[in-house]
Amino acid sequence: MRKLLAVEAAMWRNLFAWMLRRSVPLKEGEMAYTYHGVVKPILGVFIGLSAVEIPIFDLIVREVVPWGPARWIVLALGVWGLLWMIGFAAGLRRHPHLVGDDGIRVRLGNGVDFTIPWADVVSVSKRYRSLPSNKSVQVVDGVKHIVMAGQTSVDIERADAGDVRIYVDDPDGFVAAARARQPEPA
Repeated sequence: MRKLLAVEAAMWRNLFAWMLRRSVPLKEGEMAYTYHGVVKPILGVFIGLSAVEIPIFDLIVREVVPWGPARWIVLALGVWGLLWMIGFAAGLRRHPHLVGDDGIRVRLGNGVDFTIPWADVVSVSKRYRSLPSNKSVQVVDGVKHIVMAGQTSVDIERADAGDVRIYVDDPDGFVAAARARQPEPA
């Protein structure tokens, strides 16, 4: 229950930050890289359909269901669902992957957020991979996949821990920024 409430609170924070046009907070020298481009059209369709669905369901419930409060319940659920999807999309946009002085910060909305320090990074390379599952986080043979739409586009090889594979909309830019920041081996 606590996790569900945290997800709900984060969605509302993202929604209000998006509405207020607050930019993504970055530290000095950090570069942000989005990962939601591949799902943006799908989210747009779902948000559009939800907006159309609200008045249609309102009409159906008003004409078919004799109980007056049912209309308000369905209307509230429809509006909540629409706002939730907009907040979810805003969360993807507001929590990009970051390349900075501390290392590579891997994110996925409000659910995934960890930093790989430069001391642990052996190499960063571009490589598109498709995975059989659309689960957001997958661990396969010790490799952590942070997946967007069933795919990854960047491989981060780590020295002592398992590798990490993530999806980035601009893998060339991400890899170039990471290689420029990565300290030379001793």
